[in-house]
Amino acid sequence: MTSLAETIDPRAATALAEGAIVVRAPQPGLLELAGDDAAEFLQGQVTNDIESLLPGQGAYAALLSPKGKMRADMRVLRTETALLVLTATEWLAPVRKTIDTFRIGYRFETADLSNTHALLSLAGPHSRELAAAVAASPGEHENDNAASGELLAIATLLGVDLLGPPQAIADAERRAIDAGAVAAGLDALELARIEAGIPAFGHEMTEETIPEEASINERAVSFTKGCYVGQETVARLHYKGSPNRTLRGLALDSPVEAGTMVTAGDGRELGRVGSVTISPRRGAIALAVLRREAQPGDTVDAGGVSARVTEPGGS
Repeated sequence: MTSLAETIDPRAATALAEGAIVVRAPQPGLLELAGDDAAEFLQGQVTNDIESLLPGQGAYAALLSPKGKMRADMRVLRTETALLVLTATEWLAPVRKTIDTFRIGYRFETADLSNTHALLSLAGPHSRELAAAVAASPGEHENDNAASGELLAIATLLGVDLLGPPQAIADAERRAIDAGAVAAGLDALELARIEAGIPAFGHEMTEETIPEEASINERAVSFTKGCYVGQETVARLHYKGSPNRTLRGLALDSPVEAGTMVTAGDGRELGRVGSVTISPRRGAIALAVLRREAQPGDTVDAGGVSARVTEPGGS
């Protein structure tokens, strides 16, 4: 379990709501796939449509087990010269193992760029303006990307990420602060994510999660492309049923720890809290994948703390 949520620095919270913050993100896991068959190979391994991507476009996707449960999530970015697979370092191993195991017969080369690149996140209503001033402005869709020198600007649901060599990232961070961004910590980025209702692998999503349970089908799954590992379960759930669990928000009377059990009034277990923060606007809030009977407006118990169920990102 993580520690109890703490109040975000007021200056960072204000910048997040009215301007922009700049956050040095954790070291990324980054693979470059270059060659004629790279897109075709990934098309058969992950949930989203990779072959349709044009240079400057990208897709959020999941790597699944044969039973349709998540093994990792990632951003796949098509540049002018290659495909980049961007994930957390914790999930790089299953992605790399899949590539190494099943690439036989496909023509592409793989390079691990994790140790030569860093990631900088800009978030807030003016983050795109700052990205344009510091590096480049990507397209409007999530994971659209644009190169500027050594930096790649990537559109996110919260703003723009900058990917590049550590020194270039340090220079970009300094220029962003000079241009008005407020330097902030990962807690501020978590505040933005939880307020927006965006689930994260390792928090709301685990290796027991099917994508639809975390409400990421629209972002991460293509139902028109060809086969991929785990497709049968994902398609059957989408077309012929509804998941027993779904992503919800929680408005808490007071903060609780991530991992806290959530129960209904009659004591039935509904799920566990995934992520918690203290929002300056909304107080203690959380995201959790709960049993579907936990409907928005219901009152539930989170480790002895009363909580109101909301739509993800709702108040």
